[in-house]
Amino acid sequence: MRIIVPMAGMGKRMRPHTLTVPKPLVPIAGKPIVQRLVEDIAKVCGEKVEEVAFIIGDFGKEVEAKLIKIAESVGAKGTIYYQKQPLGTAHAVYCAEPSLDGNVVVAFADTLFKADFKMDTKNEGVIWVQKVEDPKPFGVVKISNDGFITDFIEKPETFVSDLAIIGIYYFKDGRYLANEIKYLLDNDIKDKGEYQITNALENMKSKGTKFVPGKISEWLDCGNKNSTVDTNKSYLGYLNGTNLVADSVKLENSIIIQPSFVGENVVLQNSIVGPHVSIGKGSKILNSVISKSIIQENATVKNAVITNSMLGNNATYEGHARDLSVGDFNVITE
Repeated sequence: MRIIVPMAGMGKRMRPHTLTVPKPLVPIAGKPIVQRLVEDIAKVCGEKVEEVAFIIGDFGKEVEAKLIKIAESVGAKGTIYYQKQPLGTAHAVYCAEPSLDGNVVVAFADTLFKADFKMDTKNEGVIWVQKVEDPKPFGVVKISNDGFITDFIEKPETFVSDLAIIGIYYFKDGRYLANEIKYLLDNDIKDKGEYQITNALENMKSKGTKFVPGKISEWLDCGNKNSTVDTNKSYLGYLNGTNLVADSVKLENSIIIQPSFVGENVVLQNSIVGPHVSIGKGSKILNSVISKSIIQENATVKNAVITNSMLGNNATYEGHARDLSVGDFNVITE
């Protein structure tokens, strides 16, 4: 089994958090999004993962080294490919053409999922979907009465289905997929100005390939700040009961409310942290109350009350200390 992870996008909806760090390396419950994704796929594959291929932009050697380690953490070889121009989902996948061979999972690195199943590799293809309220921003599928996918539609302007493709696919024959994408590229077949993987899937279906929908229990989006904070909350809930607080945390007159992740050498003074907070290693939380937030590495928060927030690496936020004497029935707002 090979896992192909396209992740070359700029992550514009996550700015400013993606100005110096690629979006898939933003942490969820203490681990980068892409690491959570690879680990979760490896758990459901049902067979050994031989290779994890990452399609990236110009992210630098440090990021590439981190990705190789992520592949090695699931017992696989890590391979790096580059997408120099954002020409669509099909083009992104084809950048890893040498690795499109045999059983392949393609997983776009801006989404996580929770599921309780083992992948049935006997199927010709599996497309994971989730019912959504507004399908317009997504590729969607239609399903026949016998359970097979009959149509792939990219970002429909009028309603045809509410089953959105979440960005995770299984192919029994990766070489077949590569050939179909090559046909799109060679003949300049685009949809909405880009080479779309849904066009390759439609061509494969018309040649007799039977795709089935994959079912998940929850789709965890990491597309923007709010959805990423919500995903962090959900993931911490799944991990509750495991040891999420490093032994090296320095706790002084402070409380950690679980589920929360607190990394190595974090300093907590006169603070309440949690629930649903992730704090990266080396950060300092002083005289503050934090809930439902992501604080990345070596950040400092002082005299603050924050929620539904993200602070980046080496960021500092300092609020205002108060010595108040407020009488009955007074209301003070800032």
